[in-house]
Parts: sequence; structure tokens; C-alpha cells
Amino acid sequence: LGLGYTAVAALDDARVNSVTVIDALGAVIEWHQQRLLPVSDRLVSDARTCLVLDDFFDLMRRPQDEGQELAQRYDAILLDVDHSPRHQLAPSHADLYTSAGLALLDRHLKPAGVFALWSDDPPDDNFMRVLATVFDSTNAHVVEFDNPITGGRSSNTVYVAHNAHRALP
Repeated sequence: LGLGYTAVAALDDARVNSVTVIDALGAVIEWHQQRLLPVSDRLVSDARTCLVLDDFFDLMRRPQDEGQELAQRYDAILLDVDHSPRHQLAPSHADLYTSAGLALLDRHLKPAGVFALWSDDPPDDNFMRVLATVFDSTNAHVVEFDNPITGGRSSNTVYVAHNAHRALP
């Protein structure tokens, strides 16, 4: 959840019916509920938003029920937590960026669902190879922007991956 900008960007798309935002810190959710952050009001006043206190990484690792309902899967998972696949905020996040971890995440996507990952680092060829072991379509998009703090230009990477032709298990 953090500052909420990724969630609000998703809500800006008229095709989005619901956004489930997961944060492991109750205080962050409370800040938004109290409308203390710049986009909090837009986020919490939108009926499509559901804020959930949980650990995203643990949630991706949890076993699923046999024949999990399609409705319980996501059209998109947008991850904006760690600095990059190589620079995580906690050591317990590292396994998500492996083939096995990404395969666990992929179980939570609907057929043709999209996984997108924000990174503060330039595109990582090694991570692209790992993504390709799980997803049949992978891209790394460099997003450049004016940085008012440095007075110059900065860039981030957004990885986008999906399995366009996957059938339900």
C-alpha cells in the first residue's frame, strides 16, 4: 500500500472493478483510513477499494484449496514493495523473485492475468530470464520522469509478465 499511488493509478482505469490492497503494516492502513496521505481520500472513498492487513509474500506462499474458484484469482497483481528483485526490504521476500516463488504467485492469477513489478533499478537480464521460466510473455519497461528532488531526470523499471494461453488447472 505505502503511499497508495499504485492503487490509485489502478483505480483511474475505468475497466477496474475492484482493487484489493495488501499491507503488512496496520499503521499504514490506518494512515489511509484517517486520510493522512496525499491520495488517501481518493483511495478510501472509492467503493472499489478493499484494504487488507496481511503479508503479501506470505499470502503468495499459502497453499490454495483444490480447484480454487476462478473468482478468487486476480486479473492483475501489481507489486510495488521492494526496491528491486535484487534489493529487497526484507530477506523473507527474496524467494518470490525465484522461479518457484513466481510460480506460486502465478497460481493467484486468472488465465491471461498480468503480473507487474515496479523496480528502482535498471532492467535486470537475470531477472528477465527467471520471469521467462514462469511466464510466456515478459517485458521490462523503463519509465523516465522529472525528479523534483534532484532537479534532473530519474527512471524506474516496470516488469510486465503474463501467460496469454494458459488454461485453468
